[in-house]
Amino acid sequence: MNFTEIAQNRQSCRSYDSSRSVEKEKLERILASARLAPSACNGQPYHITVCTGEAAKKVAKATQGMGLNKFAPDAPVLLVISEKPYVATAALGSKVKGNDYRSMDIGILAAYITAEATAQGLGSCILGWLDDGEIRSVCGLDGAVRLVITLGYAKEGDKLRTKKRRDIGELVSFAE
Repeated sequence: MNFTEIAQNRQSCRSYDSSRSVEKEKLERILASARLAPSACNGQPYHITVCTGEAAKKVAKATQGMGLNKFAPDAPVLLVISEKPYVATAALGSKVKGNDYRSMDIGILAAYITAEATAQGLGSCILGWLDDGEIRSVCGLDGAVRLVITLGYAKEGDKLRTKKRRDIGELVSFAE
């Protein structure tokens, strides 16, 4: 699958087959791709906690406030993305330029993870609605939890939805 095919086939999975686990080899490929994600000053200011079994169920519950993310407990793997400190050069650049490079880096990381999951035939969903304190407690983390990514096989019959995106002319302009 080339990148355009991955982009066309990737969607937020909200219907996981809870009877199928994710093979260790596929998870390792996803994590290897995540390791290659670019970040400011190559600092990688994040940590990935791989949750399976009971930890996955507890983290899933911590993403379900106000009735959201009801599908999360069916995903066999949840990746918790938490913040780590900047490297010195990225910290300086962030302060001088007023840019939150860490958030950008975490977004890029999530894109790499979800793209590789698609390439491996897995579904994924990026969850931003979460109980930071509860997930920190479950995972033993000291950095703020920014995202949880669910991974697993989509239920049979979970069809690819039509992508609703703005027209390219609304998103792109050229300057010379």
